[in-house]
Amino acid sequence: MKRAEPVSQVLERNIDALVQRNRREAEHRTRPDRIAQAVTRFASSLSFVGLHAALVLGWVLVNAGWTPLEPFDPTFVLLATIASVEAIFLTSFVLITQRRMQQEADRRADLDLQISLLTEHELTRLIQMTRALTMKFDVDTPADSELEEIERDIVPDQVLDALQRREEESSAKPR
Repeated sequence: MKRAEPVSQVLERNIDALVQRNRREAEHRTRPDRIAQAVTRFASSLSFVGLHAALVLGWVLVNAGWTPLEPFDPTFVLLATIASVEAIFLTSFVLITQRRMQQEADRRADLDLQISLLTEHELTRLIQMTRALTMKFDVDTPADSELEEIERDIVPDQVLDALQRREEESSAKPR
């Protein structure tokens, strides 16, 4: 068995911070969210599938007259009704869980965007400092022709507007 290599202290700290944040978020979930998550977790398990298979098989065997037990739903209307109601509730639980997961994904995407914007800003400043140093010491670099463009800050709204225009143009073109 291959031994895991140690991770850097910064990475270890970040992992610990994420684990703690996930714990705090789990502790602050509402009771309905916890119930919906538990139901969804069970409904998506093989135990749930096996339980349903056994119940439906037993129901069919009894009501088809293949056992010594007296049929109680020979037309399977009750089985269909129960299955329909169960499907409605399971769908609701899954949708509640998906909504919560989408909210978490939206928060993470916002965090990713903020970190990306901060990184872009810091890199732009580093490029500007590097250019100032190369100019001060009169050093030519292959990137000199690109420096003017890459040392400008990116404005997120302009990027989003350009993406939207490009998507509208591509969807307006006949295929």
